[in-house]
Amino acid sequence: MSSRSAQLDPKRPDPKRLDPKNRIQGPGLTKQGVAILQALWIALLMAVEIALRSNVGFITGVAIWIAYAGGIHLGRSGTIFTAVVTPPIAFAVTIVLLLPTLGGSTLRISRFALDLVSGLAGIAPFLVTGALVGWVIFFARQRKN
Repeated sequence: MSSRSAQLDPKRPDPKRLDPKNRIQGPGLTKQGVAILQALWIALLMAVEIALRSNVGFITGVAIWIAYAGGIHLGRSGTIFTAVVTPPIAFAVTIVLLLPTLGGSTLRISRFALDLVSGLAGIAPFLVTGALVGWVIFFARQRKN
């Protein structure tokens, strides 16, 4: 078997791809990558917390903080705006989708609204502090450039 056919063999993995020293190279995540990463991270941990507690709280709040920090740290230059704006939007969309499905809340507007407001009340400090720090970093980098 020639080396060329060994490289094209789908059953044999390329040794360069398995090397731990072959890390991702490049400037970081794009705006779309930051938004998807943050939204999936928040949705995953929110789903776990809703399944365990039937509402959101500390675990989701910490996930939001990590999403802010991860988006700012892992994104390319110019993606900070996306990293700051995405977590509240991802939280809003995810809580509206997950509370009726996993949380045991019904689609009755009064029960759903009560669960939504109580969930938002528990997450508000995390959203506000994360957004505040994110916007400070955004404006500091804008001023620097």
